[in-house]
Amino acid sequence: MKNVQISYDLFLMLVKYHLGDEDFWQDDIENQLKQKVEAVIARNTYTRYKTADTKEEQEKARIEYLDLKGYHKDFRW
Repeated sequence: MKNVQISYDLFLMLVKYHLGDEDFWQDDIENQLKQKVEAVIARNTYTRYKTADTKEEQEKARIEYLDLKGYHKDFRW
């Protein structure tokens, strides 16, 4: 099983939210977790691009990665 690192600030917010019953942190926690999930997905897509067995799989992963990052089609190589 892989591990995922989170920031110290996010960790403290999670602790305060779950153990301190403070709902104040909910929006910040949701935003930071969404950013983390997007980063993990982008990293996995990039890894698929770099480790693909065939040129077709590599090109598909490359296009998916560029779409995730929001590169306009005119600025792609």
